[in-house]
Amino acid sequence: MSNTRKPWKNWVLFLASLVVVFLLGLLVSSITERKMEAKFAYTPMTEIKKLEPRNEVWGENFPREFQSYYKTADTTFRSKYNGNANIDMLEVDPRLVVLWAGYGFAKDYNQGKGHVYAIEDVSNTLRTGGPTGPDDGPMPSTCWTCKSPDVPRLINEIGVDDYYKGKWASKGEQIVNPIGCANCHDEKSMKLTITQPALIEAFERQGKDITKSSHNEMRSLVCAQCHVEYYFNKNLPEKKGIPYLVFPWDEGQTVEDMESYYDKVGHVDWTHKISKAPMLKAQHPGYEVYKMGIHGKRGVSCADCHMPYKTEGGQKFTDHHIQSPLNNVANSCQVCHREEKDELIKNVFDNQDRIIENRDQLERLLVRAHVEAGKAWELGASEEQMKDILHGIRLGQWRWDYAAASHGGSFHAPVELGRVIGKGIDITQETRIKLAKLLMELGFKGEVPYPAIETKEAAQKFIGLPMDKLKAEKEKFLKELRPQWQEAAKKREATY
Repeated sequence: MSNTRKPWKNWVLFLASLVVVFLLGLLVSSITERKMEAKFAYTPMTEIKKLEPRNEVWGENFPREFQSYYKTADTTFRSKYNGNANIDMLEVDPRLVVLWAGYGFAKDYNQGKGHVYAIEDVSNTLRTGGPTGPDDGPMPSTCWTCKSPDVPRLINEIGVDDYYKGKWASKGEQIVNPIGCANCHDEKSMKLTITQPALIEAFERQGKDITKSSHNEMRSLVCAQCHVEYYFNKNLPEKKGIPYLVFPWDEGQTVEDMESYYDKVGHVDWTHKISKAPMLKAQHPGYEVYKMGIHGKRGVSCADCHMPYKTEGGQKFTDHHIQSPLNNVANSCQVCHREEKDELIKNVFDNQDRIIENRDQLERLLVRAHVEAGKAWELGASEEQMKDILHGIRLGQWRWDYAAASHGGSFHAPVELGRVIGKGIDITQETRIKLAKLLMELGFKGEVPYPAIETKEAAQKFIGLPMDKLKAEKEKFLKELRPQWQEAAKKREATY
């Protein structure tokens, strides 16, 4: 047998060798390119000045983060409960109008959208009114605080006291850029930083130094600058009536801790229009509730789930498309949990279903309590007779609002929220028993009828809100004053 290799086999080996060499060349080229890309990815293209409020300027040096941040403009995701879609929550649940009678949220309350909409949303909501000038409108300047990187810039320029002074409209020309880079990052080192004075001061009052926090803690604390319970304290002796932003954490962060703090300082957010109860309005105690759940206790940060790491072009970076983990299960949940996506989502919905079922029951009881208290006043009840009843309504609704306003709370800490809502139901029912006895003493027999509040419009009419007037004032503001703010801001920023 001849050992001579056939010519065609030589050609096959030759061509195969060429293909292998070509593919190896592509691989080496790709690796080299990715290494070079990694090396020069963060080479500054633009000098970022201290507290630069324009996200676009930061985006020149950090395009991946910038591009992912602007995905928060997408409002197409709607979960079983909320999401980032534009949802009129008063339309979904008209009971809220009665619970907030006499307070701004009864006028307008929409599901929060992405961070990029912060300025637009606070400008459009009826809660900020329709100011005609810098000294007009229902809300204080402090209401801008969590909406923009222009806030730390302005505080740095004029001081925190002067920033908090005045009406919301007084800062309209200054605050135009939506939540962004300078709220959370140092412009030199890019390290996470705290720009919110209220958070620093809350730590100081507890004897803590926030600058000693670890990087992992900072991945939640930058969120805690805003996603927390807070109030405006106008009674600080050294601040002369300024509505100073304060986090009520001096005694702790549970619903009872903050309630005790508020009772001691005598804080009342508003007096309820129907029941005349001295009410507390929970803002959004997301951080406090998260700390009480299993993820918070195990050291999982807010960013781990809402801003998970991703890799693109050989670069690992934090995805700044801040959103519900339910819209990003693979990168958020399944990094740690190996269950199937549908199973993980079902677990979340099961917790939400159970919490919201009881929360809705507490809502219905509170509506009845407010209306029954209103009937007692109508029948001539005295302040002494109503004192304990009104305090009970305050405590019951504070627990409801703490649960309702803690965004994602039924996922973050379902056991804690179940406890809080259960106690709220207990307090409110006990209060209604006291009301029933008082109504009998006042000569009322039977049951106070539940109000006809099947729609948002019916509920707003029931509590006496002049909606046509409020909407007309807002429309006039958006057409006349707000464009002036935007033009003035454009001229100012052209000088940067």
